[in-house]
Amino acid sequence: MVTTTAPEAGTANAAKTSGLLGLLGDRDFRSLLIGQGVSGLGDWMATVALMAPVLSLTGSSTAVGVILVLRLLPAAIAGPLTTRVVRRWNRRHTMLAMDLARAAIVAVIPLVAAAWWVYFWAFVIEVGGLIFLPARDAAVPDLVDNADLSLANGLVLGSSYGTMPLGAAAFGLVAALVAGGHGRDATSAVFWVDAGTFLVSFVMIWRIRSIDSAAFQRSVEQAGDNTSFFGAFKLRPVRLIAPAAAVVALGLGALFSLGIVFVRSVLGASNADFSFLIALFGVGAACGLGLLRWLGGGLRVVRWAVVAQGITVSGMSLAPNVYVAFAGAIGFGAATAMVLTGAMSELQERLDDYQRVMALAAFHVIIRAGLAAAAIGAGVAADLIRGVSWPLIGALPPARTVLLLSGLVVVAGAVGSSGWERVQAAR
Repeated sequence: MVTTTAPEAGTANAAKTSGLLGLLGDRDFRSLLIGQGVSGLGDWMATVALMAPVLSLTGSSTAVGVILVLRLLPAAIAGPLTTRVVRRWNRRHTMLAMDLARAAIVAVIPLVAAAWWVYFWAFVIEVGGLIFLPARDAAVPDLVDNADLSLANGLVLGSSYGTMPLGAAAFGLVAALVAGGHGRDATSAVFWVDAGTFLVSFVMIWRIRSIDSAAFQRSVEQAGDNTSFFGAFKLRPVRLIAPAAAVVALGLGALFSLGIVFVRSVLGASNADFSFLIALFGVGAACGLGLLRWLGGGLRVVRWAVVAQGITVSGMSLAPNVYVAFAGAIGFGAATAMVLTGAMSELQERLDDYQRVMALAAFHVIIRAGLAAAAIGAGVAADLIRGVSWPLIGALPPARTVLLLSGLVVVAGAVGSSGWERVQAAR
């Protein structure tokens, strides 16, 4: 299939003021950003509500990793299905429908006290997320000028993932206000608040009117049946981006899974220290967005950012105290933000409307499947390894060993993706 470039992307917004103030001053983009920030906050509340008790009750890194797997693994199963839905709906209607559906799903989770009930709805809500995300990301170029696309992508990603520390704090606040933070009532309240955040997102997206549904429908008609989820991997930009996305997801999943174990059990720090470390991911991400904008993006920058992430993870594994880990958290957040934002911008700029939706669906499946695989793999490895002695370094506890190896795997994967990029360029 011949890759096409969307020459008109962002032209409707060319007269808008560029830069951060210009983006935040635009009503439609601001509505999208607010909606995503609020729903992301609720999403992390629900995730933390499951992770923290699991670690306290089991003391198992694997058990913590399973929570992340339950949130992310459906991507590998449901990805092909979601593209068939996305191709039949325009992007705005898709986002509105999925916000309503996810609000209803989250609200019913506390109604039955059974593990199978939670697992089933956790799967369904992730399917909804997989339909929502590519529609959202493909709509961003309709709202901003091309010159601001990478910054806009970074802000949208930050609204989803940068709310992690705020979600953790909000979980503690809600739990403390309901039943003294104990019992089923507290957990139920967290899920119902999460449902309310999806409704806020629905209202914000309802206000957006500048998403070009007509152009999208023309793109669908031109594509016909030639583009599908698996067909997206035939697109050259996807083949170039996929290895870097998969590798960076491995590093992110490993650190996410073992971060709380590493900080609390290895460094002997407190829950407050762990929350601060997560907050520094957000600080680093902001720095990464600024650096990406200064460097101008591109596949070369994305590849070097993957290398930086791997080196940072390995370096953090050897941190002698929590303060060194704090510095590493900033570097990790910067490198990860550069990879994810830069990769998404490349897909948006190189593909037309419908191809863009399919490519971003594939992108999110790769990221989520990689996160899930790394989370469970790192957790199992940390539980099985009983101390390894390294040359020059000496004996390391399991969490340090697994993080060190994870970082080295990321660096090796970055080198491999560079070779893959050269092969694709020669085709």
